Amino acid sequence: MIPFMNDVAGLSIYAIQLFDESGKPLLVDGSEVVVPDAERIRLALAGDVVRNTGKERRNPMVGLPFSVDDKSYALFVKLKSNDLWLQANREVNTELLAIFLVGACLVLVAARSIVKPLLRLRDAAGRMAKGHFDVRFRSNRKDEIGQLNASFVEMAHELSKLDRMRREFVANVSHEIQSPLTSISGFVKALKEKPMSEEKRFYYLSIIEEEAERLSRLGQNLLRLSALQHDRHPGQPTAFRLDEQLRNVVIALEPQWLEKQIAVELDLKPVTVYADKDQLGQVWTNLLDNGIKFTPLHGTIHICSRADSRSAIVRIIDNGIGIPEDQRSDIFKAFHKADKARNRAVKGNGLGLSIVKQIVDRHEGSIRAEAGPDGGAAFTVTLPLGRSSGPLRP
Repeated sequence: MIPFMNDVAGLSIYAIQLFDESGKPLLVDGSEVVVPDAERIRLALAGDVVRNTGKERRNPMVGLPFSVDDKSYALFVKLKSNDLWLQANREVNTELLAIFLVGACLVLVAARSIVKPLLRLRDAAGRMAKGHFDVRFRSNRKDEIGQLNASFVEMAHELSKLDRMRREFVANVSHEIQSPLTSISGFVKALKEKPMSEEKRFYYLSIIEEEAERLSRLGQNLLRLSALQHDRHPGQPTAFRLDEQLRNVVIALEPQWLEKQIAVELDLKPVTVYADKDQLGQVWTNLLDNGIKFTPLHGTIHICSRADSRSAIVRIIDNGIGIPEDQRSDIFKAFHKADKARNRAVKGNGLGLSIVKQIVDRHEGSIRAEAGPDGGAAFTVTLPLGRSSGPLRP
């Protein structure tokens, strides 16, 4: 048996050694020596299976016990360290290195394709922080980076619009303030430096008083508009009769429409709404005051109210100069005035309708302007009837 195992050991990729009961090796294999320690030999002779992967896992060794003619033997088998295995190991290591290098290059390319647009966004954000909103990105990407670019460009466009509106607002406020101040200053100098009759002095003082009141109204409207935009005075909704409120507003403005001999026609159906009474009162006051301003002598203003299943609808119609169709979408912007209204005979600072729009929006309603049946202007306000448990929308 021993010569046969010697032949097998010589042909196999495994090194084999057989130990007798005394621990003496019995096989001769010149290719590679199997040298387990004495403790492992003893355990194998005692009947245990001994496993030893060793420090180098490429040469594991196993000890197996067996008996022949009542004699105990220990067979140890170890994988040989051969050139084929070493060559395969080198090739695997080379392939792993190549994979690592290729992967690193791909990661660098991918990182560049991601980082480069992000750096562009960073630079654009820096320009926007300095007030430059002319940001334009050309990108055909459809992934998340492309969506981020598109969102950033849209944000820059909206900020540009807001900045332009801010500049226009400041310019309009400056103009509205400077105009009455110039008049006041000029007439005060005239009163101080020129001798004049009592009648002319009273006329100058009347103009100064009107311009001072104009400044006061401008300040009040600016404060009211700012409060509505920033929700500093949240509404207090209650249930009340809308038709009765409209009658009260008409009575309160009676001196103004009587002065121009305007006929005010009412067609008010009983309507109960749940809203902020003071804020809606401001809406009807501004709309009726606007109608009185632009309605000629002996004109007509028609006010009607009704309700459907979900909404209250109020229409205020005059037969004045009307609103050009191309300006109907802009009249609710602060300081906007139709060209026909830009004259000294019509008082106002262009904030009334902007305040109306803010209040109606807070009540989740809508307002639209259109041509009246007789060529004037018609404003239609639609408000929800339903009772709300929370505050009004900011």
